[in-house]
Amino acid sequence: MTPNELICALCLLRPPEHDGVFAAVSYGDIARIIILRFKHGGRTGLAKFVADAMLRNVTMANALIIPVPLHRWRIWTRGFNQSALIASRLAALSGNPLLLDGITRSRRTPLLRGLGAQERAKAVRGVFALDPAKRADLAGRSIYLVDDVYTSGATTNACAKLLKKAGATKVIVLCWARVVRDRTDQD
Repeated sequence: MTPNELICALCLLRPPEHDGVFAAVSYGDIARIIILRFKHGGRTGLAKFVADAMLRNVTMANALIIPVPLHRWRIWTRGFNQSALIASRLAALSGNPLLLDGITRSRRTPLLRGLGAQERAKAVRGVFALDPAKRADLAGRSIYLVDDVYTSGATTNACAKLLKKAGATKVIVLCWARVVRDRTDQD
């Protein structure tokens, strides 16, 4: 069994909707600074740096690349969707097709920072939707779902569930950084 085939105990207990998570880096001080400067500092050029680091995890050809959506008000205040910028760069680098509006966020959610896994899952329940016209694009396809930081998996799990319900055969989560709990953080 390779490291890519290992499954954590929590995932065995409650299997996620997706088919795996691949992060460029583990979330730590440097990864945090980079993503915060990107998202909240308006340093959109960091999308290129982040996507370049994530590219090594894009191994499937012709898989749709779909970003995790932001609500229109969050885009309006921030000026961009960081996941969409990363996804666009990944599509250009890999040659895989991009579907920017594959998923929409139908209502606003509170900032998830600081919320626990159950609170995050509750906050994103029912907020994502698919355009019925896009369902045909998803049926029978493998998909890379792109997000910036994978914390509890609540957001990507909700999106993956929707994509699978629409007929996607495989949903792999690609992210810049993944929060990894160390032994001292465990309950």
